[in-house]
Amino acid sequence: MTTRMLEEAISAPARIVEQLELNREPLEALAAELRQDAPRGVVTVARGSSDHAAGYFAYLCMARMGLPVASLPLSLTTLAHTSWRLEGQLALAVSQSGQSPDLIDTQRALKHGGARTLAMVNAPKSPLAQVSDREIALRAGEERSVAATKSYLATLSASAQLVAVWSHDSALAQALNALPEQLERAARLDWSHAVATLSCVDRLLVVGRGAGLAVAQEAALKFKETCMIQAEAFSAAEIKHGPMALVDRDYPVLIFAPPGAEQAGMIELAEEFRARGAHVLLAADSNIANRDLPLVTADHALLNPLCVIQTFYVMVDALAAALGLDPDTPRHLNKVTRTR
Repeated sequence: MTTRMLEEAISAPARIVEQLELNREPLEALAAELRQDAPRGVVTVARGSSDHAAGYFAYLCMARMGLPVASLPLSLTTLAHTSWRLEGQLALAVSQSGQSPDLIDTQRALKHGGARTLAMVNAPKSPLAQVSDREIALRAGEERSVAATKSYLATLSASAQLVAVWSHDSALAQALNALPEQLERAARLDWSHAVATLSCVDRLLVVGRGAGLAVAQEAALKFKETCMIQAEAFSAAEIKHGPMALVDRDYPVLIFAPPGAEQAGMIELAEEFRARGAHVLLAADSNIANRDLPLVTADHALLNPLCVIQTFYVMVDALAAALGLDPDTPRHLNKVTRTR
């Protein structure tokens, strides 16, 4: 039986086609405003998958425009009652439902502190959008699976489209046009080797770098919530500052190494771990001879993470089934999380 999670994951390319078209004019207007009255920096507020997506936006924003972006702990508003001073800053809140009280309260407080506020939300007419100056509709459609998939991908594509038009990056904007078809191909890749390998583990490391760190974090979360595997995500650089000590013989490591400036270091790390006897799953493109898992390559390196996570979603759904678990009903979790 096909799960809701899988149905929603493979529907993402069609949703993104619609999103890119419908959001073109609104994002061009927003980008023009942001160029005319340019923020000195950006702060993001989000939790869970949305926070990982906000991390992708942050990387793109810093990489393409040199604009500093920081993720704010929501407890600074909800528990510490911080008085914010954010004149000249942009505050971006990201959420699937837009209903969590801590997000709403924080966005309201940031606006009161002088920030220009922007919400990326999937659900229409959400309370989070109502307390924000502007909204970017994710247009992923209703998401019923507890584990977010299409809304996560839609947040990444909306982030890329916004940064592309804001920074006048025509190469990134053009590459987005081919992305939905590439995501469709990514969903058809065979990662059964990963299912067989990971069906007998109870912990692993997931490694990414650069823009790909955001999808490594998302993959680690999905391992936890759908497969009950204790997975932790690290940058390929940060893993050498402590977590490296964990990796020894038979330790499982999933490494995302799509083409780009980070790839050479990721492959070097994979070889180092293999030399220790670790059980490495290296996901890479066809130019890498010693890859374990195939990847579809996007037309722009900054879009490769979307192809990576699209393939991963299909695999982790199959892994949950192999473990006798239903990813649509993860224990102790609800679709809408209302934290304070």
